[in-house]
Amino acid sequence: MFRCAPLLRIYPRSSPRAEQAARRFFDFFTSNIRNRHPREAYGRAVNGFLLWCEVHGVRSLADVQPLHVAAWIEAQTLQASVPTVKQRLAAIRHFFDWLVVGQIVPVNPAASVRGPKHIVRKGKTPVLEPIEARALLDSIDTATPVGLRDRALIGLMVYSFARIGAALGMKIEDVYSERRRLWVRLHEKGGKRHEMPCHHNLETYLTAYIEKTGITDGGTLEKAASMANNTITCTLSCSNQVGARRALALRSAQFGVSPIQSSCNALNGAGLVAISVAVDPRFDRCARSRSGGDCD
Repeated sequence: MFRCAPLLRIYPRSSPRAEQAARRFFDFFTSNIRNRHPREAYGRAVNGFLLWCEVHGVRSLADVQPLHVAAWIEAQTLQASVPTVKQRLAAIRHFFDWLVVGQIVPVNPAASVRGPKHIVRKGKTPVLEPIEARALLDSIDTATPVGLRDRALIGLMVYSFARIGAALGMKIEDVYSERRRLWVRLHEKGGKRHEMPCHHNLETYLTAYIEKTGITDGGTLEKAASMANNTITCTLSCSNQVGARRALALRSAQFGVSPIQSSCNALNGAGLVAISVAVDPRFDRCARSRSGGDCD
């Protein structure tokens, strides 16, 4: 996945310093970055920058100057959004900081490079109407384990505001009874554990899914439908986030809404709007603006 060829050109290939540089390069992505998603994003950014340096005649990291980083960032602004460009610049800065600490390069050429400005006054995420979210859940055919799984997944994101990664990472022991109610345990970013009681609709969805598929202890919620169906027609594989988003997009198309309107954040927003309006109708406009500036 990662290219370290330009890095090895700083020193002769047979020298111990070349091995140290290569080890430091891979340590940046393995031991320094813990989360898989930032690791992949930073890997794409660093690889893209190193390839750009090779094409433009920069043959070693010792020759990289702030001008090269600024030129690459300027080229990125023509291809990607401002938040993406800022993330890539942060990856390059972090990468060179790691090399400076390891005494591979003397200075960080990206430290003085400024990225494009990005000011957000109003979010872009569309909020699905609570009525539409309920209609989407009711439209799913629950005669098959796949339908039960998709309804449980969508219901979990609507009623518990769970991230899709936390929803897919749930195990059967994360659904439990306490004080005569069904509870869910979500494992969020940074090792945080969030426990909350289920909405009565979510309790119905999870109970029906678990009873139908017969998930055993230690099994994950996203794999049970494939095991229970055991046919090649089980195409909505939710074993990863790509498959889960594909399942959401297909359910949205069947219901008649665009995929972006039923994205993970839109489903979370539908639950937030419903609860906010139930507490105080004035929160309806606040939840839709997502900025707080228009609230009375």
